[in-house]
This record gives sequence, structure tokens and C-alpha cells, in this order.
Amino acid sequence: MQTKTFFLVLLIAGIVAACSTSTQPKTDAMDFISSAITDEVISELTEKHGEQKKDLIQRGVTQVASLWKEEDGSPEMFQSFCIENFQGEEKARKDLFKTLSRNYEQIWGHFNNLSLELNKPLHLDAGPITQADVMFGSFSPGAHLAEDLYKNKIAFLTILNFPFYSLEEKAEMAGEWDRLQWAYARMGDIFTSRVPAAINQEASRIATESDNYVSQYNIIMGNLLNEEGNTLFPDNLHLITHWGLRDELKANYGQEDGLEKQKMIYRVMQRIIDQSIPEKVINNTEVKWNPYSNEVTKEGEPLQAKPEPDTRYQHLLNNFHARKAADPYSPAYPTAIKRAFNQGLELTRQEVEDLFTELVSSPLLVEVGELISRRLGRDLEPFDIWYDGFKARSGISDAELDQIVGARYPDAESFDSDLTNILVKLGWNRERANEISSKVVVEASRGAGHAWGAQMRSQNSHLRTRIGSEGMSYNGYNIAMHEFGHNVEQTISLHDVDYYMLNGVPNTAFTEALAFIFQVRDLKVLGLDADDPQADHLAALDIFWGTYEIMGVSLVDMKVWEWMYDNPDTTPTQLKEKTIELAKEVWNDFFAPVFGVEDAPILGIYSHMISYPLYLSAYPLGHLIEFQIEEHIRNKNLARETDRMFAIGNIIPQHWMKEAVGEPISNQPLLNAVERALAEMK
Repeated sequence: MQTKTFFLVLLIAGIVAACSTSTQPKTDAMDFISSAITDEVISELTEKHGEQKKDLIQRGVTQVASLWKEEDGSPEMFQSFCIENFQGEEKARKDLFKTLSRNYEQIWGHFNNLSLELNKPLHLDAGPITQADVMFGSFSPGAHLAEDLYKNKIAFLTILNFPFYSLEEKAEMAGEWDRLQWAYARMGDIFTSRVPAAINQEASRIATESDNYVSQYNIIMGNLLNEEGNTLFPDNLHLITHWGLRDELKANYGQEDGLEKQKMIYRVMQRIIDQSIPEKVINNTEVKWNPYSNEVTKEGEPLQAKPEPDTRYQHLLNNFHARKAADPYSPAYPTAIKRAFNQGLELTRQEVEDLFTELVSSPLLVEVGELISRRLGRDLEPFDIWYDGFKARSGISDAELDQIVGARYPDAESFDSDLTNILVKLGWNRERANEISSKVVVEASRGAGHAWGAQMRSQNSHLRTRIGSEGMSYNGYNIAMHEFGHNVEQTISLHDVDYYMLNGVPNTAFTEALAFIFQVRDLKVLGLDADDPQADHLAALDIFWGTYEIMGVSLVDMKVWEWMYDNPDTTPTQLKEKTIELAKEVWNDFFAPVFGVEDAPILGIYSHMISYPLYLSAYPLGHLIEFQIEEHIRNKNLARETDRMFAIGNIIPQHWMKEAVGEPISNQPLLNAVERALAEMK
């Protein structure tokens, strides 16, 4: 399930667009202050405040100079600004830090709330979407914020006194910095580029359009026909791609005629990937469609139906161009790929790719694939990347789960009122559970579901999940538990950190980890937890198989973006063909040896690739972190450890992991557990 941290990134993109260093290369637009002037200012400030301040002075002055433009004032004005505004006394610097922190919380919090409110018609299940709704939803209230803060010199005041440290420098200093120094360093991450407001606004518009495209992309399952002209699914089942299709496919393991349904869903997915899906069948209840023959009919009569005109890949291309437009203004990380990894995840792309390749190349996957094949009683199909049989709910029918959940949660309000009880069942005492749940609001989602976090302590986080006319389905509940995990992280890491500048987590993988931990406990909360002596082994296999799947998708995502950078003038059709080629390439390298099937394009179905650029890597990282946290909290109190770990806040990932569980992010604990599970289950 996606989280709306992406929209927050867009909200403040002009502030945290890319990282730079004290020796960053300059673009023509940022080459106004000469090195001679810079050196003169550094020398004067060092003489005034002492050699012990020289490193701080040099960083601050150099970084201000790298971003100072002619429109900001003359070189003499730059010199005067630095001399007058550098806080050489520690008390004065700390007082400035407090002032900046308080005011940034107000600014970011209110802009975040504006975006939340403007997007409600798009995100909530509250009637038809109008063109005006789309226009307001694509409006970015904070698009001009960075520009304004540079103009009134607040940005320069921040940079001068709280300069930026590179990822490598943070890693080197991690063991020496105290909490305040970490907070100072995070203040230094705020202003590191000057992306024009128009570029930020356009990126926001494009993101909203692509998100709206995905959230409105429903397949009317009751109108699908097999080769015999029969329907397999209920009339009222409308599934969003890819999340709804995937979840329905997973729900059909072990069900009567489940395999036939799964094959039909897979054929629908193939049609979406290669864009041979008739445009007329998307979100249209008036026609019937045979995804095998691709024939569309209405009241039994065949219709002429044109395929979707590569719209899916046009949205992907639009997002690429919107993000690439910021490259010239992001000198240290001059591509969206580097900004997503080095800045966003604070892990290099190569580091992430190596981690993923290690796991998807593991010989243990062949053994797990053979185990799944035996359990299914058939050869593996490509869609078995979503095999769901290691979960405890495999023995409980989907219809029974829907009935239980629908009766308990007929609407959003009933789930909202039960949040405290859910937390108590997970180990929190009632007082603490009330404290956390009081800061979360539940709403019925138009899309699959998401969590939208607060950015100031006086506001609430929002949990969105789909709720049908007959109440919440099991799938909706499962998603809601996932999103509630996000909300709990958002609440703890905002309200319980010691400095506002440390609010949040190192990257989105960490919030995904807690979301996964909540999600796998969904049956326990319902009182249906099975007492299975092999539960731990099954859980390890489930996480391993799910991580394998999403790592493959993420590798495709990375390769597609690298190809777009090498081919920026590509057309949507060319991009479609290359995406399918790369999806098959990754499949053949890492999945065909396990599945015995070549050239499957299934890794190209994920909607994240279309509307959440370069977000996918957070999911497999989240699975690895989830497993390491699960191993750490074994025989410990989940609530107490969650409160402790997520109050660490936003420091770099590997240092967070060492403080939280005692080791960096690694595949090895999961691989070791899978090896034990296979030995036991043999």
C-alpha cells in the first residue's frame, strides 16, 4: 500500500530538492560570488570567532556563496550578510536553531494541511471528481516557498549557521554526534538547491494527474468473460490496478475455481502492461470484455474498441520530464535517480541494487519455489510471485473473512473508534493507546488506501482505506492495518522525538517496516490468530517470497529510469516497449530459474512505477527492516520497543538500525531464517 509521504516530498520539493556539499560544482546560475570574496569572508569570521569555528564557518560561507545569485544582492551585501549573521557563540546558535525549528514546523505543517484539504475530493470516496477538483488537487501551495525564503534571506541564514553534511560525512560522524548535533545536521539538509517554483508546481501537477489516473483505473470484474462466455467474478467487484487485481489474485489461492480466476486476472494484467487493453473497458460498467480474445461487447453485440493509447507510459514519461527539469538546479545530485537514493533513501543506488541482487540470486529461492509448487500441486505460474499460502489465513475462506470484517467495521467511523482497542491488542496500555489513536483520523478512500502524516504537532495523521457499501472487506481491513502502522510511526516520530528537526524516520522503508509489522498481525487483532508451531518458519518464508517479488519490480523500476535518462527524447510507445523488455530481462535473470517460465512481463504491472517515481525500493528495504525488527522484538513487548525505536527519529539509516536492533540493514538474518525454515519443513 502506498504512503503519501510522496506528496509531502512534493510539498517541500523546493526546499529539499537535492543535496550539495561545501565543494559542490556550480551551475552558471549559481556562480556569482567569487572564491576570493568567499575566502575573505571566511578569514574575517575565523579571526573573529577563532580557529575552532573554522570548519563550520568554511562550510556555511561556501554553501551560501554557491547558492547566492545576483538578484540576492551585490558581493558586498553577501559579505556583510555573512559577517552580521553568523552566530559564533553556541548559545546564540542554539537560540537561532529553536526559532528556526518552531517556525519551520508552522510553515510545513500548514502547507501540508492545505495540500491535504485540496486533495480530499481526489482521495476520498465522496462523489464524482470534477475538473476543478483535479485543478485544485494539482495546485502546490508550497511551490513558491523556497523561492520566498531565499528572497528574504531566511534560507541563507539557515545555511550559514547550519551547513549541509554529505551522506559520507554523516556516516563518518554518526558515532560522535549527540542528538543536538544530529538535529543541527538535519537543519543543514533543508536548503541545498534552488529549484524554480515553476518547476516544483509543474511536478506537483504531473504527480496529481498520474495519481488520479491510477486511482480511477478500475477493472469491472463482473463484466469479464472467459472463453465460454461465462463470468467468474461478482457483479459489484471493481478492482483498482494493480493493487486490487493483485489482492484478488492472492485471495483465490485454495479457492474453488481460484486458478481459473487467477489466470484471467493475469491476462488482464498483461493487457494493461502492453496497452492492448481496450480503453472502453476501463472503469466502464456498461460493456463486457473477454481479456483472452480482447473482444468487447454490449448487450451481446460486439463493439469496435481501440486499445488504450499508451496512456500508462505517457504518465511515466511525464513524471520523468518533471523531475529531470530540476536537474540543473541540483548540482551535487544532478539526476532524479541520485536524489531518490543518495538524498531520499540515504543509500546509494548501487548499494541498494547490490543488496537486492544478492537476495534475488539466492539458491534458496529454487527450494522455496519447489515447496510452493508442491503445496499448490502444480507447476508455478508467473503470477505465483504473489503466492499467499504461507500466511495463517490460508485456512480461512475469503468470504468468511469479509463477513467478519464487514460486521465489525461497516464504515470508517467504526474503524476509527476501534483504533485504541487495536493498539491494546498489540501491547500498548490503554492510556498510551488512547494518546496515539487520538492523533489519527480514519476516512474512506477512493483509491486503494494510504496514510498521510502530520507535519506539525497540533495536527492529526490521516488513514485512508477503501470501504464498500457492505462495509469494509478483508482486503480493505488488511490495507487499513498497514496504513495504521504508518500512522503510528508518524505519530511517535513526530511527537516523541527530542527535536522537531529529527521528526520522521530515515527514509520511507522504515515507515513501511512498521506498516508491514501491523499488517501481518491483522488476524491476531480479529481474534483469529492460529496457534501454529511452524508460524515463525512460515512468516520467514512469507517475508522472503514477498521481498523477492518486490525486489524484482524495484530492479525494473531502476533500469527503466536509467534508460529514460539515456534516452530522454523517447516516445510513450518506445518507453512501453523498453519497459516490457526490461521486465522480461529481470524476470529471465532472476525468476525464470525458479519458475521455469521465460519472458513473463508481470514485473511491469506495478502502479507505483507510473505515479510514485522511484518509490518502489522502499518496499523491499522495508521488508528487510521489518524482519530485523521482528527478530529483535521476539520475546519482547512490541509496543514498548516500537515506542523506543521510532522515537530515534530521522538519522541516517544504517546508524538508526544500529541503535534500534544492533546491526545495519542486511539480507543475512532473513536468509538464515529461511534456511532454518526449509530444513524444518522438509
